[in-house]
Amino acid sequence: MHSLSKFILSPALLLLAVLSTASAQIDYSKYVNPFIGGEGPYDGLAYGGGDIFVGGAVPFGVVKMGIDTYEENVTLSVLNGGWTPKGLVTGISMMHEHGTGGGPKYGIVAQMPLTTIPPNVLDNTTYWQRRVGDDTASVGYYKTKLENGVGVELSGARHSGIVQYSFPDGEKHVLVDVSHYIPSLNDGTTGQIFLAGEINVDGAQYTGYTTTRGGFTLGAPFTVYFCGEFDSEPEQARTFRGRNTDPNPGYHSFSGEPIGQATFSSNATLREKSGPLSDRIGAVFSWGPDAPTEVRSRIGISMISAEKACKFKDDEIPSWDLSKTVSAAVDEWNKDVFSRIQVPVDESANQTNLVLLYSSLYMMHLMPSDRTGENPLWESDEPSWDDFYALWDTFRCTVSLLHLIQPDAYEGQVRSLIDIWRYEGYMPDARSGNFNGISQGGSNADNVLADAYVKGLRGGINWTAGYQAMLKDAEVTPPNTYGLPDISASIKEGRGALDDWKNLGYVSTDNTRCISRSVEYALNDYALSVVAAGEAPQDVQKYLQRSAGWQKTWNPDTESVGFKGFLTPRNSNGTWDDQDYNPAKCDGCGWTSITYEATPWEYSFTVPHDMMSIISFMGGAAEFERRLDYIFLPNTSQADLGANAAGITSIMNIGNEPDFATPYHYNYVNKQHKSVNQSRSLANQYFDDTVRGIPGNSDSGALNSWLIWQMLGLYPIVTQPVYLLESPWFSDINITVNGNATLRITSDGDANSLGHSAYYVQSVKINGKEWDKNWFNHEDVMVHGGTIEFSVGENPVVWETGDLPPSPGHVEMKL
Repeated sequence: MHSLSKFILSPALLLLAVLSTASAQIDYSKYVNPFIGGEGPYDGLAYGGGDIFVGGAVPFGVVKMGIDTYEENVTLSVLNGGWTPKGLVTGISMMHEHGTGGGPKYGIVAQMPLTTIPPNVLDNTTYWQRRVGDDTASVGYYKTKLENGVGVELSGARHSGIVQYSFPDGEKHVLVDVSHYIPSLNDGTTGQIFLAGEINVDGAQYTGYTTTRGGFTLGAPFTVYFCGEFDSEPEQARTFRGRNTDPNPGYHSFSGEPIGQATFSSNATLREKSGPLSDRIGAVFSWGPDAPTEVRSRIGISMISAEKACKFKDDEIPSWDLSKTVSAAVDEWNKDVFSRIQVPVDESANQTNLVLLYSSLYMMHLMPSDRTGENPLWESDEPSWDDFYALWDTFRCTVSLLHLIQPDAYEGQVRSLIDIWRYEGYMPDARSGNFNGISQGGSNADNVLADAYVKGLRGGINWTAGYQAMLKDAEVTPPNTYGLPDISASIKEGRGALDDWKNLGYVSTDNTRCISRSVEYALNDYALSVVAAGEAPQDVQKYLQRSAGWQKTWNPDTESVGFKGFLTPRNSNGTWDDQDYNPAKCDGCGWTSITYEATPWEYSFTVPHDMMSIISFMGGAAEFERRLDYIFLPNTSQADLGANAAGITSIMNIGNEPDFATPYHYNYVNKQHKSVNQSRSLANQYFDDTVRGIPGNSDSGALNSWLIWQMLGLYPIVTQPVYLLESPWFSDINITVNGNATLRITSDGDANSLGHSAYYVQSVKINGKEWDKNWFNHEDVMVHGGTIEFSVGENPVVWETGDLPPSPGHVEMKL
């Protein structure tokens, strides 16, 4: 278990390690620090950090049980994961996202332990609590103590959770606010709204539902049923209701009024329903001074019914012993996640590197959520997954890792994306609360499908339907749903600027994010050509040619700090919109800017399917290398990206996904040692095992998966069966690939210092044969397993003499 202030292994966790994991000889969970990335560059604030979830969860679980908080510094408040370093506790709820930017989602189905009835149960400012001492967390477990003296311990299962309250002497109350959710304090366009609910109390059990809308996806109404139970019957239970005074566009509320007082029911009336005015409802459960000081509660949730929620509660958490739920979670994490990548953990191991590796594996498996059997929108035999938040973040390297170590889950995710197209018309770029939205750039489910297809994932996937879903993205402009924060075209799904792309071959300044969308649409169309090669060969050339459309936005005359040739805004009449244009700036890199979350400087490197053309356009290998060198220099950034660049001063911003592959681009000019050095420097500078250990939003584990690839000494090229060779951080790595095969990666460097010194590659062997290329194909070691042997040393050398990494989308376009 790990405390927030000091990362230590507690005696309790050592005991748990002995008692648990019969299926795994090594308890890798003890190397997980759930607090990594919980704080940004400002002391005590989540702003600029990882927006992480801290609490009880299992891999890809629907439930992520943890506290919800309110930060008093509203200007820099970020509440997305519920937990914040010093925020006031407003509740303990069942559902959270992990690592996401944008508007908060969930924080629903909540309880709050109290020692007195607050002046107003509708106003959490009258009962919120500071925490005292240090929070403690480990895999499947979270513990804190509130200012009112109540200790809170909790754990989570797949659709259920358990919480144990340790009250001081005196009254004991648990507030259940059905209308509770995580608010958006700084972005009204993507805030959540409570719409309706119901609660029924029967002795020690309560059931009902809550319906909310909004959040990052600008989502439709979303209903979650709940079934809660206490281990002892309360001496008193009262339901309550009160007017909803939250601004509620499209629904009724008591507008422009302060929060009113709740009206409590009599003991004989233990049922409340919101009704047509969206009234807020809930219940208070009370035990007297003579009752035991410990109160436990088990809660199940379901998207289908309260009856299913009760069944989940009883089946998944049959015992009131919280440690059994923790132990079951640890077992599942060890068996299904941590044991898939095994490294030595003896005294020779670098303990910090172990924590970084297994904490990163933990965080990249918190989302998306496997809701198979829990789809309330349509009946289907296909798997059902939600909380793709967002594929824009995860398509670059997260899905490639899932393909290797979680092939069954990954197949389910791909099938679910296709099923969403069947019933809703488009695959999502992001999806949460069973609702597509919002698309930050291209239709990036296309990239996910292509990456799976080109690496041979078949199983139960209907690839004929998959290609049809991709065709919909490529050919049909989605209707504009006028969603804020960009009402110019659809941001719900599909490609909002598709008309430009089809008619002009690029996205013009008539559309927002014209440069970044041109680059993303190009990769999306390359993705179509990849799947078309097997499913519709007649379409390959069409989409391959369209994938070169980014070249139409490349202006060879645009200059910046001594470099020439950049992506440049282009008008629909073909002229350049380059007056006072500076590719190192982006006017915030937001929804209505020319690029999203990165500058044109950065996007000018992001064409993975045709690096050959990028190198040529930048002036050849030497100029390309010089330009790469420049972007890593400190104090070169001219853009202000707010939380998306907190603490980073170089143009290269590893905290934002468009730059993930850029440090490895030296491989394309056979300078692999520079890729190793630059990526290693970024990892060591911006990632560590502390509360500030992530350089920005974790983004559903996207940043964590980047670090895992870095530590493995590999990097995947999305939509291609290609991996770049770098340099591993461990002397011996055993990865379970393709379900039951083993890839063994070894390095002859010092096991303790590999992450920081003497890591330059001198030579490589793959499957026992000398390897002269700085890359390899998926089939070489990722299908049936194999070996990669690195010989490393102190000095950088150009060891590779073979072919450069491929540019399979290379097109010489006449401009």
